[in-house]
Parts: sequence; C-alpha cells; structure tokens
Amino acid sequence: MSILETGFPSENSLNKICIQDESDQLQQALLLAAEVSQGTLHPMKHVPVLFNEVLHVLDPHAGETVFDATLGLAGHARGLLDAVGLKGKLVALDADGENLSAARDLLSAYENVQFHHGNFRDIAQFCPKQVNIIFADLGLSSPHVDDPSRGFSHRLDGPLDLRFDRSAGISAEQLIAMSTPQELTDILRTFGEVKQAQTIAKCVKDAPDMRTTGALKTCIGHVCGFRAPAVIAQVFQALRIAVNSELDALEVLLAVGPTLLAPGGRMAVISYHSLEDRMVKQTFRALATACKDVQTGAPVEEAAYELLTKKPIVPTAREIARNPRARSAKLRAVRRRPLDALHMSSPI
Repeated sequence: MSILETGFPSENSLNKICIQDESDQLQQALLLAAEVSQGTLHPMKHVPVLFNEVLHVLDPHAGETVFDATLGLAGHARGLLDAVGLKGKLVALDADGENLSAARDLLSAYENVQFHHGNFRDIAQFCPKQVNIIFADLGLSSPHVDDPSRGFSHRLDGPLDLRFDRSAGISAEQLIAMSTPQELTDILRTFGEVKQAQTIAKCVKDAPDMRTTGALKTCIGHVCGFRAPAVIAQVFQALRIAVNSELDALEVLLAVGPTLLAPGGRMAVISYHSLEDRMVKQTFRALATACKDVQTGAPVEEAAYELLTKKPIVPTAREIARNPRARSAKLRAVRRRPLDALHMSSPI
C-alpha cells in the first residue's frame, strides 16, 4: 500500500514491499509516470517518503515521546504527533536552521513540540533518555534540492555550497580549494564510489574557476562524456557527505540512539545510498544478535534488541511515480526488548 492511500499496510504487504523485484518496480513506475504526464494520476509535492510505512513500523501510541533527528519540513513529524496526541511529546532536531524555521510555522498548531537547531551527531545532548521513538530520514528535503542557492542540485546552477547548516562549516567550494588532488580523489572514491575519481579530481583542481555547480558539472562532462549524468550524481553525493561529515554523524546516531530508547522503544532510519544503508543494516543486525559464549559459541544472553525489518522496506512503484526522489529510500527499524522479555542462560 502506498503512502498516498488510506490506512496502514499489513505485515504481508510490507513483506511484499521488501522483496519486490527492482526491475519490475521501475517498470511499474514508468507506467505510472505516464499517468502523471497524462493527468490521470496527480503528483503531490512535499510528500514524506514511506509515510505510512514509517508509522506502521514505529507504531506510535498516545502519550509517547518521539525524537525526530531530522525534522525537515515536518512531514513525518505531523503523523507521529497526531498519533501520540496531546499527552505525548515531540522533540525535534534539524541541522538546517532555515528548515527548522519553516517547520516551526508548519507545526504552530501543536503545543507539545520542542525545537532544537543542531546535528544528530549531538543526539546525546538533545534526545531525552528513555524515549519511546527515535526517527531519522537521511534524505534531502525539498528546499535543499529546489533552491539553487543551496548548491545541492546539479540540475540548477548555483553556488557550490552543499552545507545543511549554512551558518557553520565550510562549503564545497572551500573544501575543493583546500584539498590536494589526492585528498579530493580520496573523497570522490570513498564517499561517491567514483571510478574516474583521480581524473575528475585533477580536472576540478586545474579548473580556473570552481565556484558553481555549473562549473563542476561542466568539468565532469569533459572527463566522462556520455557517462557524465550518472557520475555527476556520485560526485555531488561525495562532496555533500564530506562537507557535512554525514557518515561520522550517522555513526554517532547509530551508536548512541539505541541506548536512549526505553524498554519497548523503537528506532527507524531511512537511508538513500549504499554507504548509509550498510551502516544502518550492520548496526541494527549487531544489536539484534544474541551474546555468545566465546569458547562454545552458545547463546549466553538474549539480544537486548530485535529487528522490526528483516529486510529493508522500500517505496512502492506508485510512490516512486508520484515522488521520484523516493526511489532509493530504504527503511530499517529496531526495537529495544521489554525488560521482561530478556533472560540470562547459563553457559554450557
């Protein structure tokens, strides 16, 4: 069931979402996109990715406390707030002060929200202990992509910035200027998995003027030719990750977040590329793995957490057609076991 249909998806439908063949799904998306272009299926703007699926997995209840680590334009936050009700609470965090200001206006009708400007690498500072729900959507928000002055989109010419928080840190332009060709090569190769990283880095460093997204795009075009469109996306991803130290921040979120959950608390993360998803997958899987005896390998203690998603939940073809930016999203979630569900067993 798509996020644009009423009601939550069933367990069976979520499992089907997880195992859909990607080529079939994309084929369906193309057909649905044709409906959009013909006016028989109307696209929607600012639709939060995997909205119903997030609510289904996190299963918010009245009176619970929610920590949204990536508030954005409050798309998911609205659904979570409505579910926890007036007796519940939302603690909202966003690294982008401009998005945070917009979200304050969007959530002005709610009195049970605390807003914080900061990065989720500082989750221990902002998130309450014994929280019931932690949620993070690692994707870009619409203003990031649609506003040329932010520099996130290679489709629009603008300053080469790429910072989530424009009040702090260095821009992509500054990062490029400060990096040696080898350092830039390492950034492109590590964070973007760019195959021609060294050649592109040299071209970028040799360019007389590298201050705009257009200049960077032109440089990549000279190096990669007809392969440029795919490589451009990889290069922008690599620079964005480096500028915002995204993977370092995610490492902290995944290490600290689960420890702040109350017994029975749930944590969910939506990732958009393999580097992020691998980190989330490995962390959640480790949390849900029982402690074993070093010598015998027999379970000694049950895992303190359990997976809520054995496979990632991905968008339906209908959602991709209405919101193409959702196409690479993967949702994973974990739950801290209630205390009465844990027990120790004696080593054999």
